[in-house]
Amino acid sequence: MFDAAYYYEMQAPNLGQDFLDKVELAFHEISNNPERCPIISKDIRRRLIHRFPYSLLYRVDPDIVVVLAIMHQKRRPEYWLSRKFMKE
Repeated sequence: MFDAAYYYEMQAPNLGQDFLDKVELAFHEISNNPERCPIISKDIRRRLIHRFPYSLLYRVDPDIVVVLAIMHQKRRPEYWLSRKFMKE
């Protein structure tokens, strides 16, 4: 996420901060309504990041929302599947 923000900031002033703001907005929306976004695999949900080609992937557990990845939608799209905190 921070690498992406740095990249965008190098492309245009304040674009990196705009990316981080959009990610933060996604976090807030998910915390307010975690079941709003579609399930894409088993119990994994995806929230698209507006204006940027990124998605926030997360799982809703009984008492917590677990963010699994903030991923670029075109680069290695399934790299997050091997993460250790994935539920079987």
